[in-house]
Amino acid sequence: MHNLSMHAWTVRRPGPIESRPMEWTELERPDPGPGEIRVKVSACGVCRTDLHVVEGDLAVHRPGVVPGHEVVGVVEALGEGAVRFSVGERVGIPWLRRTCHRCRFCVGGRENLCLDPRFTGWDADGGYAEHTLVPDDYAYRIPGNFDDEHAAPLLCAGIIGYRALRRSRLPPGGHLGIYGFGASAHITAQVAIAEGAAVHVGTRSRKAQRLALELGAQSAGDAGSPPPRPLDAAILFAPAGDLIPPILDALDRAGTLAVAGIHVTEPGSLDYQRHLFNEKTLTTVTANTRRDGDEFFELAGRLELKIETRPFAMEDADQALTALATGRLGGVAVLRT
Repeated sequence: MHNLSMHAWTVRRPGPIESRPMEWTELERPDPGPGEIRVKVSACGVCRTDLHVVEGDLAVHRPGVVPGHEVVGVVEALGEGAVRFSVGERVGIPWLRRTCHRCRFCVGGRENLCLDPRFTGWDADGGYAEHTLVPDDYAYRIPGNFDDEHAAPLLCAGIIGYRALRRSRLPPGGHLGIYGFGASAHITAQVAIAEGAAVHVGTRSRKAQRLALELGAQSAGDAGSPPPRPLDAAILFAPAGDLIPPILDALDRAGTLAVAGIHVTEPGSLDYQRHLFNEKTLTTVTANTRRDGDEFFELAGRLELKIETRPFAMEDADQALTALATGRLGGVAVLRT
């Protein structure tokens, strides 16, 4: 049977966003396969990882891919064996789309390190479209205290920020440094503050510094300046590898820096005695497990998180990515159908 059509953005040829690498086009509406659900998209967050896919910072995994992995919508069709959701139910589609269930990492409960994973908007078509598919085992139920627009950033910015917070090994009541203050950082800061942390933010954006203080940060200054006191833990959200040495320098003994980005520029040189001695730890965040997502959404359902968004029409996704690339967003861009 011939499928109905839909509109979607595809990456024609990865390159700088000003070169117009995406195309707003018409595709066949997909039918769900075994274990999949088809979702009518209502909102899709615009993540920096989308920009990395579009501009070619990440290698092409699927030519002509539809980007987007912070998807909120309504289930409209079920594939054979898809039993977790019902037609008409609201769901969220995240970055982690499928794991192999067989490798040593999946078997050991660390599916984020799967040797053969698939990711939404990179390996398979994502949410910059009117309809999309997802294996039902990898979709989430969305807490009722968030509407579609404000729920969308939780699907990656929220989940990855939550994992980065846990990877930072922040002790109870500790001092946490957050570097870069965009989508993920402004959510993570609120979670850390709610759990009793003192948060210190480093960002070049004066507007972001003001937002950090409004959300309860104890201090906010330039990313390259030392915090007012040594940090027990830190998270780097900005894709700026040159910040790694000064952040490590700002850590107290036994402190941990978690680098949250999937793509980071080359780090500056490290001095062992200054940056790593005294049992400091430098670690990274690689995707997330479904347990991370479940834990985060349970927490988000209890907290009154303030999600700063800026809505765009779905057909204006190229403008949203341009605003993200040039630092002119002033909130998390969310595409609406």
